[in-house]
Amino acid sequence: MNGLLILDKPTGLTSHDVVAIVRRATGERSIGHLGTLDPMATGVLPLLLGKHTRLAQFFGKAEKHYTGTIRFGFATDTFDAEGEPTTTPAPLTCSLDELRTLALRFHGSIDQVPPVYSAKKINGVPAHKLARAGKDVPVKPARITIHNFQLTAFHNDTAEFTMHVSAGGYVRSVAHELGALAGCGAHLATLRRTQAGDFTLAQSITLDELKSLTPAQIAARLPHPRTLLPEMPSVIVDEQTAGRIRNGMQVNVPDFSAAPLLKLFSSPADLLAIAQRVAGTLVQPTVVLG
Repeated sequence: MNGLLILDKPTGLTSHDVVAIVRRATGERSIGHLGTLDPMATGVLPLLLGKHTRLAQFFGKAEKHYTGTIRFGFATDTFDAEGEPTTTPAPLTCSLDELRTLALRFHGSIDQVPPVYSAKKINGVPAHKLARAGKDVPVKPARITIHNFQLTAFHNDTAEFTMHVSAGGYVRSVAHELGALAGCGAHLATLRRTQAGDFTLAQSITLDELKSLTPAQIAARLPHPRTLLPEMPSVIVDEQTAGRIRNGMQVNVPDFSAAPLLKLFSSPADLLAIAQRVAGTLVQPTVVLG
């Protein structure tokens, strides 16, 4: 099965757990996710299936949208509710307006230190594996962009929020640092991804729905390949040109845009390749799927 499946991940499962379930439901062994979600997190998890896993490189910079809650009063070692407390419980003395003022620190381009319990690779090893082994985890700050971070409500010791952040941003780190600024510690209590790149909850299916469908029914729920990577124009080529593309040869295609990359189709629904523009209508296949 080739395509992209948009799941609404439930809490309590790792992204690896979800991939295993999708393999059983679809019969497809080659599956890759476009950005992991922590076990406690829910929401949009796009998965590439079959030959489409080779398209992952083109989705790498997808921005994310979240809703969630931050609990104030103590910090944890994982920066979320699944970790162990690392600070003595302390009352929050800030009002919601004061917290919103502190939250202004998390807007625009910032250097963010990822949690040590994260999927960030340190010399090829995920940071969380080093942390759980009791080893030193030399995580380095990364430049990210927080387009929007709003505290929308506050109840007892917990604030609700929405966030729009660039690829590579950690909501857990924002919760942890906001708690430090508030002087009482904090951690991420809940998290739901509402959008990843162009993919939204409205397009997603739940795991329960997935398990109730046959492979053919699942295939029918996948977005049309022409809707993927919308920044790339879609061009249908004839069979002779398709043969040249399958052999990795440069070809001329009927596209007169200035787009540097194109999606080439051998039929209206069969994605054949991604090609890079050389000059004018001349393109070079870079990833061939057909």
